[in-house]
Amino acid sequence: MTAQATDPPARAVVELGLGLGWQVDDDPYGLGLDGLLGLALRDNPKRAQLVVSRVLGKHLPVDPAAARLAGDSLAALIDADAPLVLGFCETATGLGHVVAQALTGAHYVHTTRRPDPTVPVLAGFDEEHSHAVAHTLQLRRPAELADPRRTVVLVDDELTTGTTALNTVAALHALHPHDRYVVATLLDLRPPAVRAAFAARAAAMGVAVDMVSLLAGSLDVPPDVARRAGLLRARLAEVAPATLPPGPGGRVVELTGTWPRGVPVGGRTGVAAGALDAHVTELAAQVTPQLSGGPLLVLGTEELMWLPLQLAEALAPACSSVRYHSTTRSPVLAANLPGYAVRRALLFPAPDEPGRTSRLHGLPDEPYADVVVVVDAPHAAARPLAQALRPWASASVVVVTV
Repeated sequence: MTAQATDPPARAVVELGLGLGWQVDDDPYGLGLDGLLGLALRDNPKRAQLVVSRVLGKHLPVDPAAARLAGDSLAALIDADAPLVLGFCETATGLGHVVAQALTGAHYVHTTRRPDPTVPVLAGFDEEHSHAVAHTLQLRRPAELADPRRTVVLVDDELTTGTTALNTVAALHALHPHDRYVVATLLDLRPPAVRAAFAARAAAMGVAVDMVSLLAGSLDVPPDVARRAGLLRARLAEVAPATLPPGPGGRVVELTGTWPRGVPVGGRTGVAAGALDAHVTELAAQVTPQLSGGPLLVLGTEELMWLPLQLAEALAPACSSVRYHSTTRSPVLAANLPGYAVRRALLFPAPDEPGRTSRLHGLPDEPYADVVVVVDAPHAAARPLAQALRPWASASVVVVTV
């Protein structure tokens, strides 16, 4: 089922089923709700809706130019020189890096659920509403955090309470107090009472926290939303699943030794924004000969989002079209319906932790010509994912181990 111009917005099914309401207060670029988001249900009886970004490249494939523009547009709202930019795993690791690249002299780090045992842990904190709550912050160069005059920019894809952001500010402020913090997000959906509580807590902590977003407003959730979500899950469970593309799929190619040893592949332990660009160009030169020239999907794996985005941009001239996407830990209920944001869910062993299930959402009806999967785990651990992707690659699945 391909979306048609007459299909309802990709938030309609959940919005109606749960009785949700919206208030848009600020839309500086005129993007609108439907330009930025859809809605799905979480596959979790304790949680209801999931806001699905249409520009992030996490739960839905996007044009890499759209993901880049979203990050650049967010950065344009931030007034800060040489900041320390901190992205939140797993959804905002790529977005945070794009924001950092757009800010002069920025240093970038993202939180992780895969701590590096060779790097000291600076802070740990929880994301109370998440399916995987623990975050760890590590900086290979802790001095990047020490200057109190340096603005700290926290980047996330969505704020519904701001609790995680303030928990982070509190942890950072306890380590090294800073004069100013900025929270930058694609969507600021905090209700008025939550905004007031956020401001009061920041004031009580004695910190200045500025907010910027591509769209600010609030999402009104009824008090019985959990009951409504249970009823809607039952209804969606009766919908026939989306079918696989026909055909056996393409060959699987494994590329190893593609990234310089000792060079980071992102901001897990900190990196100067822009420092890795030349290595991406070299990587693209190794991948290009494996491609057929047709439509291409470049797929990241969970926290590893920035490098696949950069690679998708670099490979764009070699193919007729390109999309960028990532696997996820998030359990999302798929439903093959117009007006619903996530139509497919592919489950497979996580390459970095094969005993754990990882997921890929938003695969289309028609296959791409090629799929490039970027992993920072042993290539053998990515083989189940590569085999699962073969129906969506008529020519090849290229597994790039970095």
